[in-house]
Amino acid sequence: MLNIFARASVSRALDPLGKVLLRAGVTPNVMTVIGTAGAVASAIGFFPAGLLLWGTFTVWGFAMLDLLDGAIARARGHGTPFGATLDATCDRLVDGVLFAAIAWWCFADWGNSRAAAATLLSLVLGQVISYVKARAEASGLSADGGLIERAERLIIALVGTGLQGFGLPYLVEATQWLLAVLSAVTLIQRMFSLADSARKAHP
Repeated sequence: MLNIFARASVSRALDPLGKVLLRAGVTPNVMTVIGTAGAVASAIGFFPAGLLLWGTFTVWGFAMLDLLDGAIARARGHGTPFGATLDATCDRLVDGVLFAAIAWWCFADWGNSRAAAATLLSLVLGQVISYVKARAEASGLSADGGLIERAERLIIALVGTGLQGFGLPYLVEATQWLLAVLSAVTLIQRMFSLADSARKAHP
């Protein structure tokens, strides 16, 4: 949903920075790898240790670098198939590690198995949502849209960890169950979109 309403505005705001980074010799792929490595290291280093605020802000900061690789590619005038695949792969890696780290904290440190279960469910649904779209496109079909996409999943998850880090109890559990429900709805929406695309392609 944010892709519809915010991506164009964010892209315009970041394009000047993309041009500066390109002149400095930074490539989109380098930015993708830096952002991924930083987000993964932050998630593993902070969340299992119960450092929710540190984890929230550092993962969010590195995740924002994911927007800069696109800005650099636009400044260069083109992307590449390898770059697009690398970006998608790194997104899945960051999502997997982030939600696994939150689930580990929920179970091992907080001792809340309900929150851990919700987080693992959100992890699985999020990965399947992305896979459905990718697999549909590889088959010449489409399965776009839905209630929430990757940006919304990250926002909801990190709002929960951030607010609980500030001392508000049970926000991680509440946001993860919310995310699980919204992700399930999104998966159903994408499956309907896929079915509709298949009917139009093969009436």
